[in-house]
Amino acid sequence: MSDLKYTARRNKLVEELRKKGITNEKVLSAISIVPRHLFFEKSIVEYAYDDKAYPIKAGQTISQPYTVAFQSQLLQVKQGDRILEIGTGSGYQCAVLLELGAKVYSIERQEELFNTTYKLLHDLKYRPTMKFGDGYKGWQGYAPFDKIIITASPPEIPKELLNQLAVGGCMVLPVGEGRNQEMIRIQKISETEFSTENFGNFAFVPMLKGIS
Repeated sequence: MSDLKYTARRNKLVEELRKKGITNEKVLSAISIVPRHLFFEKSIVEYAYDDKAYPIKAGQTISQPYTVAFQSQLLQVKQGDRILEIGTGSGYQCAVLLELGAKVYSIERQEELFNTTYKLLHDLKYRPTMKFGDGYKGWQGYAPFDKIIITASPPEIPKELLNQLAVGGCMVLPVGEGRNQEMIRIQKISETEFSTENFGNFAFVPMLKGIS
């Protein structure tokens, strides 16, 4: 498929996301730029611009574009925001955040996936700061972060990550066990005060501890 056809399919995807309620034009613009097909195995690349999740290495998935756009919209990314991403995965969400002008610090616990995604992102000229490690521990050396995004579902909100969030910042994550989790946004009002908003049910892989 030619680059022109991929561009046309990305634009079609953007219109689909707009109809589904994504209103942040900067997020839609980022989706229109990131070449999602390059994050796919060649055997399923024809499905790259369907609004669906698909399997990737290490038993993980590349998130549905709507989910990526929804979480990105909830983050309310500003130019230069320092964002901690828990779960680099395919790298697609990371690329979208970088297109939004964020400085991204991303952690992946699956070594095979980390190595593959690190190379891919750098080949595509994306330059996140990346780490192979346990997402539950966050990245204290770079804290506090303006925003935190978690792309897998913990059974409860990780307290260590709340500690690494700057006052005035927010964290977006799915929380819960089983097949469906609740998407929430947490605003850090002070070192001890938080407000929480719920944005409905989503399906994510579970957030696991340790490294693999």
